[in-house]
Amino acid sequence: MLQFYPAPHLHYVVYIVQVEPGHTILIHAAAGGTGSLLCQWANALGATVIGTVSTKEKAAQAKDDGCHHVIIYKEEDFVTRVNEITSGKGVEVVYDSVGKDTFEGSLACLKLRGCMVSFGQSSGTPDPVPLSAIAAKSLFLTRPTLKHYTVTRDEFLEAAGEAAQAHADLESRKTARSVVLIPDGC
Repeated sequence: MLQFYPAPHLHYVVYIVQVEPGHTILIHAAAGGTGSLLCQWANALGATVIGTVSTKEKAAQAKDDGCHHVIIYKEEDFVTRVNEITSGKGVEVVYDSVGKDTFEGSLACLKLRGCMVSFGQSSGTPDPVPLSAIAAKSLFLTRPTLKHYTVTRDEFLEAAGEAAQAHADLESRKTARSVVLIPDGC
């Protein structure tokens, strides 16, 4: 059983799109630090979670973290596989921390009016995107940065304060199993 607490460090990533039961989402680097948390969080919210990883070992971890479908991108094309999983409909949102190597494919995986949250670039900076690529399906594209979601001192203190209870519970050993920090209101 997961225990949920507000997470100021993930606030900017999950604030963009309200993931709901019935949504299908794609998380790149699903076995990484942020990917692992996103998988658990989205699964707990009732979303169908598709994750990409590089190895079979990471695939097992992503499965354990809540991925319903895991794609080993070195063995199969993730765009083709997402298309198969969604029966050609695409996903509501893509969380992409990889960047250059996955960017165009991520856009291709989105359904009409889908949203791509690009929050990293471990493979390099993506190439510029023409507006026509976004207009083709009326897509939303965002590149959130934590500092823009904690602009004022009050916002920063609120985000930092939200994690205090989680830390108190961890220190007093009140938690069990996985602890997932989520933004308030999700």
